[in-house]
This record gives sequence, structure tokens and C-alpha cells, in this order.
Amino acid sequence: MTRLVLVRHGETVWHADNRYAGTTDVELTEHGLEQARQLADWAKSAGLAAIWCSPLSRARRTAEACAEATGMDCQVDERLRELNFGRAEGLTTADMRGRFPVELAAFQNDPVAHHLPDGEHPASAAERFIDCLDDIAAHHPDGRVLVVAHTTAIRLALCSLIGVALSEYRRLFPFVRNCGITEIRVEPGDPTALLQFNTPIISGEPT
Repeated sequence: MTRLVLVRHGETVWHADNRYAGTTDVELTEHGLEQARQLADWAKSAGLAAIWCSPLSRARRTAEACAEATGMDCQVDERLRELNFGRAEGLTTADMRGRFPVELAAFQNDPVAHHLPDGEHPASAAERFIDCLDDIAAHHPDGRVLVVAHTTAIRLALCSLIGVALSEYRRLFPFVRNCGITEIRVEPGDPTALLQFNTPIISGEPT
């Protein structure tokens, strides 16, 4: 049995405007760095067997704080990156409404069948993300592993793993907080169990 702790990176400079970062490399804010430090405090006593992360710097810097605190290496894997949002990269919802309103309305109605223009297909993203989680579980069959990644990729993976239509990811999981704890249990032959979702870290402790 493997327990995977899925964590969204710390706050970025695009957070306040709610811009779609996707695969754009966006820096953490000072608050985001503090969130990473709090996550690192949690990691010290979390009984982790390993730390994996997305290659994007906002996820990597968040994970590196935990690696430094625990004395572990951080395994970077391209499959854990965020979706490429195509023409929506760097835009707010208001920006998209002005540039491609028809496509935005279709996306809001069904974000998988009508994913953002020129962006990565959510089903493909879920598949490569879960492929990575499967490899992590194979490497650590009896461990607890921290996986630092991104909000949309995490939500899509959760839907797929618990048997929910991918098109429901925005409705079922409308918000993933920065450095919140989402933990799943995976075991060959058994359904995935969702142990906790979006638990905040405050002063190093989940509440």
C-alpha cells in the first residue's frame, strides 16, 4: 500500500489576478515561499519515503524546501507538469471572455470535451499524470510519498482515480489551496481511497 500526498505548489505572482499559468514558468511570491516553508515543517514529521515534483519552478521550489528539511533528494518528473492551456496561458477569465467568448462558454459547460483553445487535452494530461503516480507507487510500495504538482492536473487525476467523469473536475473540486494536503491510498487490485482533501497547513500542522 502506498500513500501519495498530492500538493499544489505555493502561491505565485499570478495568483492575485487568477491567471491561467499552465506550463508558463511563474515565480513564487514571498507568501508562496512561506507556504513552502510551512509545508517543509510538516514534512519533517510526516514519515515520508520520497519527494517527487513537477519540473516547473513553482512546484520545484516548493518541493525543494521539503527536500532540504527532510534531507531527501527531490525526484523531478515531466509527467507531473500542469496542463498547457494553449491560448489561455497568462490570461484571466475576463481576458478570455474578451478574446474567445464562445470557446470560453463551451469550456465552462464541459472543460474536457471543449478544453481551452490549442491546449492539452485533459484526458491526455490525466493519463500521463497517473502513469507517473503508478511508477511512484511501484518505487515505494509501502511508503508515504509527497508529490508537488498543480491544481488542474491534481483534480483531473483525482476524478480518474476515484471513478468520476473527468468533466466534473471543476465542479467537484472547485479549489485546491496552495500547499494544502490531499492524500490518497493506492494498492494493486483495490480502488483508490481518498484519505483527505485540501487540508490546510498552518504553522506546520494540518487543521
